[in-house]
Amino acid sequence: MSFKTFTLAALTAATLAMPAFADSVISVSDAYARVSTKMSKSGAAFMVIENTGAEDDQLVGVSSDIAARVELHTHKDDGNGNMKMMHVEDGFAIPAGGKHMLKRGGDHVMFMGLKTGLDHGDSVTVTLSFEKAGDVTVEIPVDLDRKADHGAMNPSGDHSGHKMKNDS
Repeated sequence: MSFKTFTLAALTAATLAMPAFADSVISVSDAYARVSTKMSKSGAAFMVIENTGAEDDQLVGVSSDIAARVELHTHKDDGNGNMKMMHVEDGFAIPAGGKHMLKRGGDHVMFMGLKTGLDHGDSVTVTLSFEKAGDVTVEIPVDLDRKADHGAMNPSGDHSGHKMKNDS
């Protein structure tokens, strides 16, 4: 086999193999972000994350340039009937063939120190970092009209009444 034929065959094989590597097993649906008021310095994003792969994965981090800090958060009962919002350093498990919902009153992406206000119809770029799937960047619409009962324990979607654990 000549060098030219070998090179052409190698390039063809690599090109045909690329879609298998390029297809992510992680998908995001029903994503939206919100703030409680126009002047809020914090906001949150919610979504459904699906893992169509054969292996469990872990959402281990999140980033966006819209805020000074962006973290994975959850709400936990402090034992006295108060819900406490806290940073989840280990992230969230996304089971193989399963879904994990980030929703109001539960697991969510938290934006702290917003650099600009978020208006209905705006879009926020967020990068989700997974242990196995790597980085997945999503455009999340700001939806201030979303019904409060969309998975809500806290109907207002306002985190200002929650105690925040500051890990710094």
